[in-house]
Amino acid sequence: MVRVAVGTVEFHLPDVGSLKGKRQVLKGVKEKVKHRFDVSVAEVDHHDSWKTATLAVACVSNDSRHANEVVSKALNFIEALVDGQVIDVSVEIL
Repeated sequence: MVRVAVGTVEFHLPDVGSLKGKRQVLKGVKEKVKHRFDVSVAEVDHHDSWKTATLAVACVSNDSRHANEVVSKALNFIEALVDGQVIDVSVEIL
């Protein structure tokens, strides 16, 4: 059976002063996460706010435990990588 794990991390970016700056930060984070964990990553909320961002990470697997582990590690990596305050983190298995 196919399982999908989806995780989101919302954070505040105090040092970013424009949407362009936010996009540059997120682009680098998304590329690093994709290459390291082989997952899909996208900005899913707060598109018009340069101080707040929400990234979603998705992993498809035949093992829900594996999918959950990969997404959790990717979210931890994002938290360590981003220079900002984490507001919320969640993981859901579909």
